[in-house]
This record gives sequence, C-alpha cells and structure tokens, in this order.
Amino acid sequence: MNKIKVSELKLNPNNPRTIKKGKFERLKKSIKEFPKMLELRPIVVDENFVVLGGNMRLQAIKELGIKEVHYLQENELTEEQKKQFIITDNASFGEWDWDILANEWDNVELKDWGIDVWQPEEEVDYSVLDDLDLGSTLGDKEAGVKRAIQIEFEPEHYGEAVLLINQARKNGKNVGLITLKAFKNLK
Repeated sequence: MNKIKVSELKLNPNNPRTIKKGKFERLKKSIKEFPKMLELRPIVVDENFVVLGGNMRLQAIKELGIKEVHYLQENELTEEQKKQFIITDNASFGEWDWDILANEWDNVELKDWGIDVWQPEEEVDYSVLDDLDLGSTLGDKEAGVKRAIQIEFEPEHYGEAVLLINQARKNGKNVGLITLKAFKNLK
C-alpha cells in the first residue's frame, strides 16, 4: 500500500458532501482510536492528487496533524467517471438492519462511530396540547406541502440521473413536473 505526505494531497473543491461539526469530531475521534482504518480505507486520488474519495477523512487527518496517509491513485478515469466515482463512493446503497443494531451492538459505540442511533428521550408532557384544535390549521398547511416519490435507477444509470436532476434544478426546472409530463406522454 502506498503512503504519501498529507501536504501533497489536495482537497476536492467540487466535493458535494459536507459534514456537521459533531460528526466531524466523531470522525476525528474514530481515526485517533482506530488508525488502522486509514490503511483499510485509503484516500482515493486522481492523477493530480485531487481527492476523489475521502475528502472528509483528509480534512480530519490534517486537523489531527497526521503527516502521512495511505492512498490509492487512479490515473485513467475520464472527467465523467471521476464525477460518478465521487457520487457513488458517497452514496448509501444499503440500509441498516435496525433490529440487529439494537440487539447486537452498543448504542454509545455506534454513535461514537458516526451512526445516528436512537437515544432515550426525557419524558415529555404532551397534555398541554389536549385543548388545542389543530384540525383546520393542519389541513390548510398540508395543501402547500411538497410530496416526494422515490424513483429507482439501475446502478449504471444512477450517476447520470443524479447529474441530470441536479442540472435541471440549477436551471430552475421543476423536476417533478418534468417527470409527470414524461409519464403522461407514455399513455
């Protein structure tokens, strides 16, 4: 496995992923507690040492003062393939089996490792809402609420679909209306 000076790697300015402060702190903590993970999941870079996979890890590594890191360099990707890799590397295709997590794993450890898990809440007294009549208010508000439909794509079309949807949204297009019109044309 190749190692490189962290100073030679470049954060990707076009990385569409962000991380909130709390999760970023948990990421740093996990790197400190389990540094072997950096070897098991190396930073993926292109021919110019720009990060394609591992932008958040690289930010955490820099803040932790780590000087060298394992990396994997891919020199033969087209610009389109680089974009697709960035998205698919960060896409969560699987789902958690919450029953197994709840029964076989420790809640606190899961949270420390970056998984948002259920935490017991304080007792809340909802009785103050008993005398309120929210029926008509909720009905009025519901009329203007957008709704979503999930559309499934084969893996080989997913990256292209994401790019086209984002491009349409940037251009001020209503993706839902475009989809509805396309389905009407199928009749």
